[in-house]
Amino acid sequence: MTAPARPDAAPGLQRRLGWGALLILGVAQILGAGVYVLIGTAASLYAGPAVTVSFLIAGLACLLVGLCYAELASSVPESGSAYSYCKYTMGIGPAWALGWLLFLEFSVAASLLAVGFSGYLGSLLAGFGIALPAAVSTPAIQLLPAAAGGSLAGTSLAITGHANLVAAGAALAAGAIVALGVSRSALANAVLVVVKVLVLVGFIVAGATAVDPGNWSPFVPPNEGGFAYGWEGVARAAALLFFAFLGFETVSTAAAETRDPQRDVPIGILGSLAICATLYVAAAIVLTGLVPFRELDVPDPIALAVDRIGWPQFAVVIKIGALAGLASVLLANAFGHSRVCYAMSRDGLLPDLFARLHPTRNSLWIANLLLAALAAVNAALLPISVMADLISFGVAFMFAIVAIALIRLRSTGPARPGRFRVPLGGVRIGGVWLGVVPVSAIVLSFAMTLPVALDILQQARDGDLLPIVLLGAYAALGVLLYRFYGRERALRRAA
Repeated sequence: MTAPARPDAAPGLQRRLGWGALLILGVAQILGAGVYVLIGTAASLYAGPAVTVSFLIAGLACLLVGLCYAELASSVPESGSAYSYCKYTMGIGPAWALGWLLFLEFSVAASLLAVGFSGYLGSLLAGFGIALPAAVSTPAIQLLPAAAGGSLAGTSLAITGHANLVAAGAALAAGAIVALGVSRSALANAVLVVVKVLVLVGFIVAGATAVDPGNWSPFVPPNEGGFAYGWEGVARAAALLFFAFLGFETVSTAAAETRDPQRDVPIGILGSLAICATLYVAAAIVLTGLVPFRELDVPDPIALAVDRIGWPQFAVVIKIGALAGLASVLLANAFGHSRVCYAMSRDGLLPDLFARLHPTRNSLWIANLLLAALAAVNAALLPISVMADLISFGVAFMFAIVAIALIRLRSTGPARPGRFRVPLGGVRIGGVWLGVVPVSAIVLSFAMTLPVALDILQQARDGDLLPIVLLGAYAALGVLLYRFYGRERALRRAA
């Protein structure tokens, strides 16, 4: 039986997705960048073999936030996303700030995933004796570390004169596929998710037979200054890997196209989190057992590890599976990004073209193509480390706001008949409901921002201003757009 439409049901977008489709969408988005791209940077520069602990810390924080998302999706009469929840509970101004942050997260995530896709494709082709030219497979900007194995502090910028056109092409292709329509992208996602899960499990099983336990010692390498190893590095890596679980946000954005969002969205969020956290930890154990952690700062760490097993044919299968995994995340990311922009456009905060549906395919085709073009430019120009810093800082802030939205909803709104409530309860102090889950989520989320912020400031003191300049410029642009374009339009539409 089809669930009744919510009060703001999006005209034109059809309610055709069930919990199974949302579970696939969540796994498609989550299981990709963390295990195929960022795990190498996190282990090599920050945590060493203790990257497994970093995954557990990040996973715990995301579980708490996921519970908050699940209750909000079950209770709030808005199409699901952190933007929608913030608008419903706090108003249009804070919602714009969070929506602008979401715009950054999805856009940079697409670029990072496309760069990872480029790296795995290059590794696969190299096995057949085909080398991708550096001119079309390396970013225009690179960071050169002051010392091998150290932290990012002390890096210097280098302009290569190249452009990662392979990554740019991957980002454009993902946007074009989603622009064809949700049914086609959902079918492609289902196939790609099955392939990448089977291949990743195969890597874990086969790799477990070839690990060198000596690579796990010391499990927590001694600190070498800043966030290079030690427990400081474990915390820094956890903040970096926070982004790896972002996919459940995409599940929430699909609530407007879900048959029974009160039941199906919580299943999709929590189920996809549980599946992916288990696979992340297992893959991290095997990866760091196969390759000394200092060698893992590459865009294709799984490809590097599988080559160490010594089974050439199996290596080809794994690399194809990695490409499938990254492709599915690119598709899910493009889906989620366009849906957030759709909600903001309907409120007047973004131009109306972001809400324009294709007359026959029922897709947000203009939004998908524009967003893909933006992601392609970033993928061609920026290195992975800079994109990862931008994402991890923003995601931690966004997750804290979601938990605050749940506290405000419970504190000010009437009891709602939603089917899901966060566990462990809470107390009321001065009329404010302080739940154990959302308060813990806020504490962990802000704790995640601290090492990232300190590292970015350290990089700025050492002369690498790129991350802080990009963040500052993006924030300033957001303020100007809201002040001179979005605010008045949004107020008129709300009147």
